[in-house]
Amino acid sequence: MLSEATFALVISALSYTSLFYLNSWLTGELVFSLGVNWIYLPAGLRLFLTLIFGLPGAIGIALASFLISYYGEFAQDLILCIGIGLVSGFAPYLARVFVMSNVRLTSDLSDLNFQKLVSCILIYALLSAGLHQWWFSTMALNNAGGLSHFSVMFIGDVLGSLLLISLVKYSLDVLNKVRKTAR
Repeated sequence: MLSEATFALVISALSYTSLFYLNSWLTGELVFSLGVNWIYLPAGLRLFLTLIFGLPGAIGIALASFLISYYGEFAQDLILCIGIGLVSGFAPYLARVFVMSNVRLTSDLSDLNFQKLVSCILIYALLSAGLHQWWFSTMALNNAGGLSHFSVMFIGDVLGSLLLISLVKYSLDVLNKVRKTAR
């Protein structure tokens, strides 16, 4: 039987990978440049998984992101893909650590309200866009760097997070209505 940490890692890796490819299919026309999208739904999932699962969630996202990068469009450059995986998994984890200590969010998220959620999203999007663009620039990618890439990635992470969380909230509301009607 799987431990809780292993379960969280596997769920994080599989759900992130699935949403990554679904997002690529849904928003293929909204790609700004390689690795930068105007709407990035997996950003919301990264934040959600690390808020819920903590370190195992971050590790699952990092592993999935590494594999997606390594077998995807980054030409099997091992060092580049390791960095992308680490940034993808640990930017939301760093945001979680920051939010838990500075925004006074409990580990069970019972006190998560709209204001704290927006704070989480903005802190995460700043860290993610900043660290990704720093890594892309460090690795001298042709399309990387600059304020425009950072800005689009930040906007894509914020919009993707808000859309995903709204979709989850709407789905839960519909599910609750169906349950009430069935009684």
